[in-house]
Formats: sequence, structure tokens, C-alpha cells
Amino acid sequence: MAKTLLDKLWQAHRIASAGGGRDLIHIDRILLHDLSGARALAEVAEKGHSVPHPELVFATPDHGVSTAPGRTAETFPAGALGVAMLREGARRHGIRLFDLGEDGHGIVHVMAPELGLALPGLSIICGDSHTCTQGGLGALAFGVGSSELAHALATQTLRLAKPRAMRVRCDGRFVRGTTAKDVVLAAIGRFGAGSGAGCAIEWAGEAVVALPVEARLTLCNLSIEMGARIGFIAPDETVFAWIAGRDFAPRGAAWDEAVTAWRALRSDEEALFDLDLSLDISTIGPQVTWGTSPEHVIAVDRPIPSPDQAPDATQREAWAAALAYQGLEPGRPLEGIRVDWVFIGSCTNARLSDLREAAAIVAGRTVDPRVTAWVVPGSERVKRAAEAEGLDRIFRDAGFSWREPGCSLCVAANGEAVPPGARCLSTSNRNFIGRQGRGARTHLASPATAAASAIAGRIVDIRKPF
Repeated sequence: MAKTLLDKLWQAHRIASAGGGRDLIHIDRILLHDLSGARALAEVAEKGHSVPHPELVFATPDHGVSTAPGRTAETFPAGALGVAMLREGARRHGIRLFDLGEDGHGIVHVMAPELGLALPGLSIICGDSHTCTQGGLGALAFGVGSSELAHALATQTLRLAKPRAMRVRCDGRFVRGTTAKDVVLAAIGRFGAGSGAGCAIEWAGEAVVALPVEARLTLCNLSIEMGARIGFIAPDETVFAWIAGRDFAPRGAAWDEAVTAWRALRSDEEALFDLDLSLDISTIGPQVTWGTSPEHVIAVDRPIPSPDQAPDATQREAWAAALAYQGLEPGRPLEGIRVDWVFIGSCTNARLSDLREAAAIVAGRTVDPRVTAWVVPGSERVKRAAEAEGLDRIFRDAGFSWREPGCSLCVAANGEAVPPGARCLSTSNRNFIGRQGRGARTHLASPATAAASAIAGRIVDIRKPF
């Protein structure tokens, strides 16, 4: 019988039926950060459990830490306890910790792929919904709650219901100014923020195959914003070449064996999906969100929709509330709307390729004096590589703040927030009310759009002079 990639990944990790429509699944890698990870380690200790396989667990503080230059774990006092708990839990159980300032430290969904902790075919969990990012390498990766995390730490297993198989085929060629971030935002806008609920999304098609690895990670990162806990892409030669030589990647004969196995990680031609959607990316331009959900998104040069255009009464009410919160009127394009803050960072768009893309636009220009602009590298390695290339100087000379790795303004759980009423163009993944700070108004966009908008002081269409 023909199998989907989900079928193959699930079967490879299924230990037994656990009853009630669930399976007992083996977990290959557990990632921890200073919020959910610290709590899970504390729960393990409180219940008197051990961590039998600490070599499969990796920790890094990212959520509750300041990204101010020269920061320490105590720079943001409210986050210091979580970092201390993570450090102590890691020490107690012999778990590898990539601490602040150390090689390998970073946002958990950035450092895991770059170190080779995330690999094709592995099952990977973290107490964070954007764990689906690792699916860009062909992993079965998903977020869990702190209690599930504690259970997995103690048993290396979870009891789970197999999701439905969903495929989103992306065909056509990228047009000028469009990135993977724009494609996934357009998909969320077209199909809806709940369209992937209960599903694992396989991103496929010629446009996906053409993407470099870091863009694939961005694509999978926002799978959760379509309602899917899991998103992945079949691994290929591009992925294998990117992984080769990384710290935790197999070597020698083990590498050859791994690649042979990884080549089988793809959906069979005849495989059937529970949901099968398609997207012509040649019709997609640069996207920017207008409301308070990632599905509230339009091309930057299109008019903001009216609540009267909503498909039902519930949506009409939600659209009206979103417009009121954002201080926007329907009928005008987002292009030209003034911005107060620009944030380039997060596990969605803070890799070296993202910073290069933004720096290429910023070089030789100056941030609008009314704009506060931050660049927050996704990891210590990204930061060091960017500095070696002189990207930090480009950003600083333009008027950006060049900061330390961490989640920063994506989640505002670290003392860093957009002021109430301020409008922020952000490369992050969520524009919910309060996500970037109480009263903050967030617009999601690509690094290119964010960089250009910081210079212009307004939301711009990067296909036009600004």
C-alpha cells in the first residue's frame, strides 16, 4: 500500500497501540528552553523521576533572557529564575546545556538544526509550538506541554493520536520580491489559520524543492499558524549537503547509512492524503498582515479588506475588532502606512541568510529617525558569522540596534516589548494582541520588507523604489 511521508515517520517511531485511538511513540530528541523546559525538569525532580537518556536531551535559554548587548542571565531579573532552573536541572541530570554566550547557544529552533541535533527522520519535541520548524529537514517535530515534556524526559515516549495527512503543493516560480515567508503567509491567508487543525502538513511541489534549507525551515515554522502541530518537507540532496559535517551529524560509514535511509523519506507517488491543497506561487507578491491573526494577510499593494467582505458574521466581528485594534481603515493598501518599530529576528527569520537579505537592502542607507529598529541574530553562531562578514557594521551604520541571540520582541517575555500603540513591522510568526507587548500593533513580513520599511519609515513594496 502506498504511504505518505507521515505514514513512514509515524510507523518508524510507533512502539505499540496505547488504546483510545492513540499510539505509544518513541521520541529521539528532546529540546528544552528556559520556560517550559525549566518547568518540566522541575516536575521530573518533584515526582522523583530520573532522565534515563540525557544524551538525547539538549537545553538552551532563549525565551526569558534579555538580548541587550553585554547581557547576562540576570539582566532581565524576572527571567533569571528560569535560566537558573534550567542550568540546575541540566547539571543534575547530565543534560547538555548551550548557555548564554557559548558556541551553540541560540533560539532553540535555530540552534538545533545548525548543530545537527535535528536530522531527517528523527522524532523531536520541545515545549514550544514552533518545534515544527525542524520539519524543514524531514523530521517529525512538534511542540508539547510541560507535563508531556516531563513524561518524555522520564520515559523517552509519548502517547499520541496520529494526525491526518495534509499536503500543500507549491508550484510555479518565485516572482521578484517574494520569499518563503511570503508564500507561507499567503497560504495561511488563503486556506485559513485553522485549515491544518488535526493534521501534519507536508510542504511539497517544485517551488519547495527549489528552496534552500533555511527557507524550508521558515516555511515549516509557520505550519502551526495554519493550525497544524507538525509540518515537514521530504529531505533531499540539498538537505543532506547542508547537514554534512555539522556537530551532531553522523560521520563516516554511519553517514552513508543515514543518507541511504533518509532517501526513502518521501511520500510514495500513489499515496493519498486526507487533504490535498495547491498554491501557485507565481501569483504571490510580498505579504504583510493587517490584523491580529496570521490569516489576516494581504499582498502589500492590495487594499485592506472590509468586514463586509468576511465570509460570515463571526469573521465580520473578528475583522472589525482587528481593524479597530490596529487603528486601520479598510479600502487602503498597507503600503505607505507609517511604522514606529522594526524587528528582524525570531525562530522564523533570524538565520544568516535572513540577515544577509536584510543587510543587502540596508547597506549605505539610514533608518528613518522616527523608527526604532532591532536586529536579533537567531544564535551565537549566526551572530559570529554575521560579524565576520561585516553585517553587524552595515546594520549599526544604518541605525539598527545589533543585539544578542534570543527570542526578544517575538514573544515579549524577556523585558523587551513594543510600546502600547506603536506599530511594529516584524519578521516573527505571530501578530496576536499583546504578543509583542500590551497594546502593540504588529505586522508580519519578510526580512526584506522589514529592512526596507525601517529605512523608509513606512510599509513599503520592495518591488518599487523607496
